[in-house]
Amino acid sequence: MRQAEIKRDTHETRIAVKFSLDGEGTASIDTGVPFMDHMLEGFTKHGLFDSEIKADGDTHIDDHHTTEDLGIVLGQAVLEAVGNKKGIRRFGNAFVPMDDALAQVVIDCSNRPHLEFRGEIPTEKVGTFDTELVHEFLWKFALESRMNVHVIVHYGKNSHHIVEAIFKALARALDDATLIDSRVKGVPSTKGLLT
Repeated sequence: MRQAEIKRDTHETRIAVKFSLDGEGTASIDTGVPFMDHMLEGFTKHGLFDSEIKADGDTHIDDHHTTEDLGIVLGQAVLEAVGNKKGIRRFGNAFVPMDDALAQVVIDCSNRPHLEFRGEIPTEKVGTFDTELVHEFLWKFALESRMNVHVIVHYGKNSHHIVEAIFKALARALDDATLIDSRVKGVPSTKGLLT
């Protein structure tokens, strides 16, 4: 099983993540940020991962620190679970429609972190959640997982649908990129390593 367990405690948040790449889509998530609970449950389900995510943060201020730190810790867990990257496909691509919205996520498990985000989320909030935090989460996730992540929102009118499509596409692309392919011998790079 390619899995990891990461804990991170700061003055702002306490986060614990158990994550398995080779799961069945089961999730136990309680972050104190209900919208992120919903997004991470969809991420787990549609990537066929297993995850236990618990966060306690200073949400009495706002959701920023908790959401940012979730990206950090989940990214670290994904990096550890992927391991030495031998035999993986390396690249992943997924389109996910959600009613009026269509999102695409393309991933390279390159060990060269980058986030490219193309598209708009039309409202500043979904319920009480600040939609600018979607970028914050994704950037920290890309950085800590050491992945190149491109997010493209092709179109959409409803902010909730757009964000949900992004998280589901992220899951499907990550699953695609980290699948073990029997045709891949060693690390999928002409350099002989991913660095």
